[in-house]
Amino acid sequence: MKLMECQTYEELSQKAAKITADTITQKPGAVLGLATGGTPEGTYRELIRLHQTENLSFQNVTTVNLDEYAGLSSDDPNSYHFYMNHRFFQHIDSQPSRHFIPNGNADDLEAECGRYEQLIECLGGTDIQLLGIGRNGHIGFNEPGTPFKSRTHIVTLNEQTRRANARYFSSIDSVPKKALTMGIQTILSSKRILLLISGESKAAAVKKLLVGDISEDFPASALHLHSDVTVLIDREAAALRS
Repeated sequence: MKLMECQTYEELSQKAAKITADTITQKPGAVLGLATGGTPEGTYRELIRLHQTENLSFQNVTTVNLDEYAGLSSDDPNSYHFYMNHRFFQHIDSQPSRHFIPNGNADDLEAECGRYEQLIECLGGTDIQLLGIGRNGHIGFNEPGTPFKSRTHIVTLNEQTRRANARYFSSIDSVPKKALTMGIQTILSSKRILLLISGESKAAAVKKLLVGDISEDFPASALHLHSDVTVLIDREAAALRS
């Protein structure tokens, strides 16, 4: 696990975007594993800037998202389909037919998980996977206790995760209780993993991650089992590092 410390969130975002852009430059048909939430927004803004000012092309890129809420249609403003379209896809030259996000509104969610996992396998896994981390160590929507061997599956979101995401909804009662997510083994099938951690609220998770203990009680600790993980943290997220 390679640690890159940044002074600011902006620096973190710029470095994450450069690593991602370098992946695309080296392999124009790369498969990008994408994340949502607050932390990757700066990375997407910087990738858009690189596209607009430095001719970074996404024309042949395939994108695969980590997760989606269950029960939300793709045009729901709180869905991750909506998030990706408005914060990233509509600003670059990628092809919509190459954008893949779990269908949280599928009639059969179990079948959708199987379909999505098979899709990722057919693509050969992702070339680089962007990740954030929850305060409880979750990656994707894999909550504490999720088996490291898990593949794409339905998860019941715990109260802490729902409260953390409630800021995007009208109230916590509006936050879905279930989601579809890549499993931990699915995430580990990526060729390279880029974990972005920003803010003082994540400092305890950073400290626990860097101790290096591996346990299903702290899902992000599974990343120690991968051979190519880069962790980018800003100064606030590093506050509890000894």
